[in-house]
Amino acid sequence: MTHTRLPDGFLWGVATAGHQNEGDNRASDTWFLEHTTPSLFREPSGPACRGYERWESDLDLAAGLGLDAFRFSVEWARVEPERGVVSAEALDHYERKVDGCLARGLAPLVTFSHFTAPHWFAADGSWTAADAPGRFADQCDRVMARFGDRIAYAVTLNEPNLEQLLQAGAKLPAEAETLKARMLEAAARAAGSAGYASANVIPADRQDEFQEAFTRAHRAAREAIRARRGDLPVGVSIAVADEVALPGGEQRRDAKRAAVYDHWLREARDDDFVGVQNYERIVHGPDGEVTPDGELNGMGTVIEPGSLAGAVRYAHEVAGVPVLVTEHGIQTADDTQRAAFVPAAIEALAAEAGAGTPVLGYCHWTLMDNFEWIFGYGAQLGLHEVDRETFERRPKPSAKAYADVVRSHRGAPAGHGG
Repeated sequence: MTHTRLPDGFLWGVATAGHQNEGDNRASDTWFLEHTTPSLFREPSGPACRGYERWESDLDLAAGLGLDAFRFSVEWARVEPERGVVSAEALDHYERKVDGCLARGLAPLVTFSHFTAPHWFAADGSWTAADAPGRFADQCDRVMARFGDRIAYAVTLNEPNLEQLLQAGAKLPAEAETLKARMLEAAARAAGSAGYASANVIPADRQDEFQEAFTRAHRAAREAIRARRGDLPVGVSIAVADEVALPGGEQRRDAKRAAVYDHWLREARDDDFVGVQNYERIVHGPDGEVTPDGELNGMGTVIEPGSLAGAVRYAHEVAGVPVLVTEHGIQTADDTQRAAFVPAAIEALAAEAGAGTPVLGYCHWTLMDNFEWIFGYGAQLGLHEVDRETFERRPKPSAKAYADVVRSHRGAPAGHGG
């Protein structure tokens, strides 16, 4: 078997997120919503994977796979649990994590907001408040001041277009949208505020308002990060399905791209890279979305390893900047599917890079099964399973499959491999 080798300097990593992995993120908006009645969240996050305490052994897991990059988020709700009150302990913790990455040969890829925000922020206008960009910039500045000199890439916001993607594809039933609205209204009452909002549970009628707000926040964060360190690559990560058209479906495909991706891809032209997060291919026919024959993933779409390369190609075509794959994976309880999917997807990505699309690195989502937002612990995307009682991590066959891919690319002569 031959394959195109990814370039020297290509980053091989895994992606994680604070709220989903760390546990007990009690000062956050998401924690508050999980405990609101009614709640859209299937279950509360609780201790998650106890990653806040187990971070050292988790970094060992990543290093043990032969990886050289680790993406994680700095939880704003931990750093500033009350407005104007900064936790030295939280900053110390994340600084130790950055240094722990470096000690293991892992490039720290830091996300400054992975959906969650402080509860006080959500209750005080959230991202649409007039001073929200300044508040977020202050958070970015304090993080950069502490350890910005040691990180490799900065991601300002995680998937600010997620809700557009979900709603464009009708992924959530109408009753879920109603429950979301009731949850946010109940949260506002419980918080004693005029409204309550969080980044990944945005009502359909506020999408444009939040897109504008996220854009202001991204620009303010980018400026704050660059003010501290002008040479640090800064970008935003967006959710990008591979949109493919059958004959007659081109207009529908293009309308979807315009509604969901193009704003952020144009915005990324002023960034140093764009983060692409891909999980599926969507096929458009003349009368709507089409489901081809084949095995389905847990999202209900056909398993298509080539979707990542297609998403990366489109993102670069529009943005014109290099692409960092900040997330890619497959939701499935059958790890044999994951173990086959990851190598095939990376093979197609390597071919895309070989054809000239600049790709900086690949981060698999995720290191271990964790809290998947409104779906709770039911959705499985990890390379390791986690015992929900003991929190022991156990590698799945897909962990070895990924490690083998990394090894084969590093060991292959240019253009060929085993």
